[in-house]
Amino acid sequence: MTSVDKPTTEKPTPDQDAQADKAVTEAALFEAFGGVRGMVETVLPGLLFVTIYTINKDLRSSAIAAVAVSLVLVVVRLIRRDTVKHAFSGVFGVAFGVVFAMMTGNAKDFYLPGMLYTLGLALAYIVTTLAGVPLIGLILGPVFKENLSWRTRNPGRKKAYAKASWAWGLILLAKCAILFPLYWWADTTQLGWVLVALKIPPFLLAVYLTWVFLAKAPPPIDVFAEMEAEEQAEKARKAAAQGHPEV
Repeated sequence: MTSVDKPTTEKPTPDQDAQADKAVTEAALFEAFGGVRGMVETVLPGLLFVTIYTINKDLRSSAIAAVAVSLVLVVVRLIRRDTVKHAFSGVFGVAFGVVFAMMTGNAKDFYLPGMLYTLGLALAYIVTTLAGVPLIGLILGPVFKENLSWRTRNPGRKKAYAKASWAWGLILLAKCAILFPLYWWADTTQLGWVLVALKIPPFLLAVYLTWVFLAKAPPPIDVFAEMEAEEQAEKARKAAAQGHPEV
């Protein structure tokens, strides 16, 4: 047997383990925040609204187009049997904006519910971090199969979640600091185009910083694997007590 044919029993190096952890973190973030398709579903309705309104200044046709494309995105997800939470959140966001704008007759109000949601989310990130339960940990804990184990059993990971939540909160507050003055001073098209331009870059920055913080943090504790192991151990104990050990 040549050296090439010899089976390897070498354990992964620390660098390989670190690369694997980073890959897992990247995949989890991609899943949690919707990836490229999620970004498209977030941007497209607002982009269509402001494009049509810029051309014809008609609130009704712009609103109908935004709602229609949101529904199409949901239907595509359903046909493909994909996760629909990001598409549905887009539909609800657009629907609130349309209802609000139609009630007031002001096209700028199409954007107001989303802006208020962004402000509320920014405050939620900051307040939960100050309370010792950073929101990003609550969001990503189930994705990493660690649930809330990071709160008491993994202090390094809790610290990383706190840093990430601060990043999300401050980035979203900075976004609000740009948008709310424009809501009062700019016209609908100016506000719309700035809002579309600010959809993706702050989001990508926050996701990137989250990835950086978590990539340097201790690995998550897989509480689901622990529960399964405990169940197997309990079955083995019961079988041994009955005199029928499992094979």
